[in-house]
Amino acid sequence: MSKQKPQEHTINLELREPEAEGIYANLAVITHSSSEFILDFARIMPGVNKARIQSRIVMTPQNFKNLQRAIAENISKFEMQHGQIQSGGQLPQVSVDAPAKADDDKKVH
Repeated sequence: MSKQKPQEHTINLELREPEAEGIYANLAVITHSSSEFILDFARIMPGVNKARIQSRIVMTPQNFKNLQRAIAENISKFEMQHGQIQSGGQLPQVSVDAPAKADDDKKVH
């Protein structure tokens, strides 16, 4: 019995205009349950102790593990080209508030 080589799987991704612009985040918070990982991305200003989550990504543990591996590979490639990335120091303590109501987005903060 001959061993067959696994077929390569190619996925074509569509990038729409709004997503192509990207969302800037300088803070990421990762939480998990037994069935999923949740990544919250926020922008925080220096000296301000409150930030609004700009984007939330929910992933299965398997896909999160794949993401972790891809991030590690990309950091390694980046550091080979540009040098060691300096750590930002101690991570801040964060808490995530309950979802804001639609009317809350219209209020001036």
